[in-house]
Amino acid sequence: MTTHRRTGQAGRIIAAVADVMAFILVLWILMYLLDANRGNALVQFVQDSAHWLAGWSHDLFTFDQDWARVVAGYGLAAVVYLLVGHTVANRVRR
Repeated sequence: MTTHRRTGQAGRIIAAVADVMAFILVLWILMYLLDANRGNALVQFVQDSAHWLAGWSHDLFTFDQDWARVVAGYGLAAVVYLLVGHTVANRVRR
């Protein structure tokens, strides 16, 4: 396998991981806004995963409405993961 092919695969893997992380965060935002049943195992898993992924940003903003804090905090984390993940993936591919 050539070095170019390996770096291309590594870049795709990094981008895919960033996409999955952002997807989990956006999924939690949607579940929160749609008032998903927090007693459901899937909802709990997504909430726990999103809370762990956005631990650094989920209480960063102090809006009066809870929904605005969730959207801003978890949304910021999703955008950061996408930007950083895809930037690193593009650098690796070069």
